[in-house]
Amino acid sequence: MKQRGRHRRRRRGRALRAFLSGTALALTAAATMISASQATVTDDGPGDLKPLTTSAETGKLRLTENRVPQASLDRLAAGMGRPVGVGAVLDGADRTLRDAIDCSATERRALPVSPAASRAYCWNTDDTEGWQPGAVTTSGDADDDGVWGSNRVILSGWSRSGGTAADRGLARVGFVNAGDLNHLTYTWALLAVPVDEGRDYRGLVSHVSGMVWYQDKLLVTADEGDRAALYVYDMNRVQRAGVAGAAVGRVPGGWSANGYRFVLPAIGSYELSGDSDAPHPATVSLDRSTAPDSLVAGEWTLDDGDRKARLWRYPFSTAPGHEGLLATSATGRVRASEAYETKVTGVRGVLSYGEEWYVTRAAGPRDKQGTLWRQDTGKSDDNKDDNNTDTSEAAVCGAEETHSCWSPQTESLSYWEATGEVWTQSGRTLFALPLASIDRTTG
Repeated sequence: MKQRGRHRRRRRGRALRAFLSGTALALTAAATMISASQATVTDDGPGDLKPLTTSAETGKLRLTENRVPQASLDRLAAGMGRPVGVGAVLDGADRTLRDAIDCSATERRALPVSPAASRAYCWNTDDTEGWQPGAVTTSGDADDDGVWGSNRVILSGWSRSGGTAADRGLARVGFVNAGDLNHLTYTWALLAVPVDEGRDYRGLVSHVSGMVWYQDKLLVTADEGDRAALYVYDMNRVQRAGVAGAAVGRVPGGWSANGYRFVLPAIGSYELSGDSDAPHPATVSLDRSTAPDSLVAGEWTLDDGDRKARLWRYPFSTAPGHEGLLATSATGRVRASEAYETKVTGVRGVLSYGEEWYVTRAAGPRDKQGTLWRQDTGKSDDNKDDNNTDTSEAAVCGAEETHSCWSPQTESLSYWEATGEVWTQSGRTLFALPLASIDRTTG
């Protein structure tokens, strides 16, 4: 019976790959209908990234680390019960993601035209209605072998866009069991922030547009208007919420998490510098090609704006007892180790690996698709004339040779180094594709 089930999964896998290839062809055909006024011709590009080197520029990127007191975390755990780990959450995964073949035509339009997705899934409509999708990170970020314990995991961030005023903006994470890529199951956990010295917690109110799981920590972006740039969660400190209901926090009879069985209370945050022009890191990703590993960050810009977006990185700490956290000075300051400007407008996701930077642009008001640009820092050729040489590249598709070939709205990119795949999501569609295919189509 096991053998027969394995053969069925293999046949379904082959069918899905063929289906995705057909979907890419259909999207390419649709791209040919983009008018010349909407097309971005192939000789237009944002060029190399421009380094930011002055203290006035890099000082704005400085963060300050703030930790929730251990006594507060211990008090919360004493009230809620012993924390659990990722494995316990996955054991409660009782929902199933739909394969691409079962996605609607509208959901499949969220896939890129070129390069084509190699895997695609869709979230269920009944538990995502009124929620806005955001960032993706995986156990490939958490550990270089791609496995957390014995589990392969995908985390997907969402924020409440509808509902009552009380739960508007609440943030949650989908824990996806990715042990069998032909059958993804998931469950939800609410993101929270301890209050009253650990006697209670409130829901994190933020659009989760950026998220990185590194070692045992989960770093999540905070919205504009919050002095915190990032909130930090400990993946070994997931708490069970025993009271079912819409309330968040301590309630008569126990603890509630907006109807979810699990809640992650923050263990700390990183606060922006006091500079009025300090950029919020709206999108983040992990780069394992640096020494030490680093957190890549970028700010969002308007689709039709002319302000250049800043991209930068923070090194992760290698100090004992500081695992999964950013490197800090003795005073708790975090400084960017590298910073650039890009001319790409409408910036959403950013990824860096090796000498390359990958920046996604959201679809404009008249575009069906977004754009993914591959840029470099210009370090490889010190004699290059930046005014005459454009090394930025993007895929080309459609009869009009447009660069609008990417997914319409991918807010983050996550590179699973052990498999060579990049994971992201757009709308209710979660998908992956090899980084090599991105390099090939943007070469």
